[in-house]
Amino acid sequence: MKSLNPLTIATAAAAVAAFASSDLQQPLTFAVSKIPYHGFGTWNLDKSNVSEAVSAAIQTGYRHLDCATAYGNQKEVGKGIADGLKKTNLTRSDIWVTSKLWNSHHEPKLVVEALQQTLVDLGLEYLDLWLMHWPVSTSPKTGKNELGYLGAWHAMEKLHETDQLRNIGVSNFSPNQLKDLIDHSTTKPAVHQFEIHPYLPQTTFIEYHKELGIEVTAYSPFANTNPTYTPQPNDPPFLLTNLDMLAIAAERECTTAQVALVWGWSRGYSVIPKSSHLNHIKENFGAIDCHLEKEDMDRIDRLSDKYLKRFNNPSNGWGVKLYEGLQDA
Repeated sequence: MKSLNPLTIATAAAAVAAFASSDLQQPLTFAVSKIPYHGFGTWNLDKSNVSEAVSAAIQTGYRHLDCATAYGNQKEVGKGIADGLKKTNLTRSDIWVTSKLWNSHHEPKLVVEALQQTLVDLGLEYLDLWLMHWPVSTSPKTGKNELGYLGAWHAMEKLHETDQLRNIGVSNFSPNQLKDLIDHSTTKPAVHQFEIHPYLPQTTFIEYHKELGIEVTAYSPFANTNPTYTPQPNDPPFLLTNLDMLAIAAERECTTAQVALVWGWSRGYSVIPKSSHLNHIKENFGAIDCHLEKEDMDRIDRLSDKYLKRFNNPSNGWGVKLYEGLQDA
């Protein structure tokens, strides 16, 4: 049986998405199909070594870096970007950098301030992609949370008219929220980033984005292997030690992390694994040489039948209802 080459599939999927949007609302000016499918995440990477990790990622071959104001490490990430570009003789245009607007800066004037601070912190003149981190607005005065995104999105649209933003998008939206935003905006999101892994495949939601011509980026591709997620009594086994994943990895002479990444690419979206350890940074990048058969993909797809689980859901802590209409909301 023919192997599924992730790079071929990624290229084809990105090309299709670039032409899938409607005549009235196109993903924005920069060709979003250029977003590298193999990304490097910086969520919860410690300030003490994130610069070295980002530089190492660029030197290893990553060209897609995912950042956010809320991660609290963008200055250090910026230093890592500068060092990595210098050591590889690359220029800014050779990499894709994503950052995110935090909930506390949804007021239009604060949106402007947030972008300027992000660019200063990262030491960059522009972002390839700026995402609204959540469809949640937090009052800077009271700290109260409420569902809200249109005002901030319209401010992001105006900023996109400048040369500081190549694309704008969203993260963690529900289907209804995404539709509402598109219906009340001039520009639809170029990219939507949300949690996807074999325990939360979100297949229907991904297909919906393909119909809309919106690219998808998956965070937490290793599911509960992420130490950020506090273990719960009824959690499924760690994804990277799941017996099915181990069996597939042994058969294909890959690691389970590489299997998880190829599973994501082969479904038509970018993934952003993170690590501060050089061996894991290289291991994850090595997934480009891992190939899965259709029966492997089908076997992984069935894991959610037994272990369906969303790990990132701050609904209760924030007092808002998130992910309505989605798996394990």
